[in-house]
Amino acid sequence: MLDFKLATKHLIKDKILKKAIKGLQPLELPATGNVYNELVKAIVYQQISYKAADTIYGRFVDLLGSENFLPQDLMMVSQEDLKAVGFSTQKARYVHNIAEYFLEQKLYEADWSAYSDSEIIKLLTEIKGVGAWTVNMMLIFQLGRPDILPLGDLAIRQVMIQLYQVKSEKKELRKALTQIAEPWRPYRTIASLYLWSWKRENPS
Repeated sequence: MLDFKLATKHLIKDKILKKAIKGLQPLELPATGNVYNELVKAIVYQQISYKAADTIYGRFVDLLGSENFLPQDLMMVSQEDLKAVGFSTQKARYVHNIAEYFLEQKLYEADWSAYSDSEIIKLLTEIKGVGAWTVNMMLIFQLGRPDILPLGDLAIRQVMIQLYQVKSEKKELRKALTQIAEPWRPYRTIASLYLWSWKRENPS
């Protein structure tokens, strides 16, 4: 379990962050631990509106008969059936890639606590269609790993740039943001949860 009280005490040593998160609650963690199902769900939700994704995912769950579907369940569903409930050709292929990989590697019942953050990133980004951002979301929201800095997330970058008035761009931007977050270790996940909350309160 993440110790939010201890983490917050550490994070407010950063005066800019302290001012920004005053009165905020960090974004909540569902931490289901079900990496496989959530990876598939993440593919559904990529690059479309939440409303559209909710509709497609609802049809997809109805097609499979349960939200807790197994890799072999998904492999029994054809690409055509997936496209019929709203998947693009690419997304239909990606979710099959995930199911196939989890079957081949026997990962569905994996003990993820036995893997380091970097091992999980390396393992899951081998799946075509699964990028580092998606795996970072798994590490944070499903596995509750305490020290993940998801710089691939647009909202996190935007908030850090705004709060710390960062002027760097491209490769230098990533370097600058990484340096800003160094003092947050070993609680960069909790810092990120606060930054997402700040973004919700300050959407413009």
